[in-house]
Amino acid sequence: METREKILLEAVKLFASAGFGAVTVDRIASAVGIKAPSLYKHFKSKRDIFQSILSEMERRDAENAESFSLPADTAENDPEGYQGIPVTALLGFCREMFVYWTEDEFASAFRRMLTVEQYRSEEMNRLYHQYLGEGPLQYTADLLGSYDEALTLYAPMHLLYGIYDSAGDKQAVTARLEQHLKTWYKERTGGNDNELSEK
Repeated sequence: METREKILLEAVKLFASAGFGAVTVDRIASAVGIKAPSLYKHFKSKRDIFQSILSEMERRDAENAESFSLPADTAENDPEGYQGIPVTALLGFCREMFVYWTEDEFASAFRRMLTVEQYRSEEMNRLYHQYLGEGPLQYTADLLGSYDEALTLYAPMHLLYGIYDSAGDKQAVTARLEQHLKTWYKERTGGNDNELSEK
C-alpha cells in the first residue's frame, strides 16, 4: 500500500474510533509509522486528509454503481439512466453494498465515523445522510419509482449496519440481510428464492 493510501486509511480509522476533533496529525503519522513532516509531504493539514477521504469515497461510489450498470448520477441529471433497471440488479447492488459498508476496512471506518460524528457537526450530519441516510434511500426510490417501496427495502438494511458492528456472529447478520432481500423480492414480484439467487 502506498504511503498516501495508508495515511487515508489510518486517518479514517482513527476518526471512527476517537472522533475527528480528537485526532491530531501527529497521531495519524504515528499510526502510519512516519513522522509528521513526512505526512505533510502528502497532505497540507488534517482537513486536507479529510477532503481526500471524501474524494476517495466519491470515486468508490461511482465505481460501485457502474459495476452493477446502475446510474452514478442523480435521477434529475440522468432520468434515462433510471429507466428499466432490473429489480435483481438493484438487489445484487444492495447485497454488495452491505458487504462493502461492513467488511471493507476503509468504507466501514468511514461509515462508523459518520455515524458518530453526525451529532457533532452539520457537515458530518449532511455527509451521513448523503452516504447512509436519505441519499441511498432516495437513490433506491428513484430506481424503484416509489419512496414507500424504497423504505421497505432500505430501512432494514440500514438498521443491520449497526447490528453488524456489535454482533458476535457477523455472518448471521449478513444472513438476515439475505433473507430480507429474498422476502422483499418475493413480495414485490412473486418470484422465488432460486430466481433471485441466480441473478
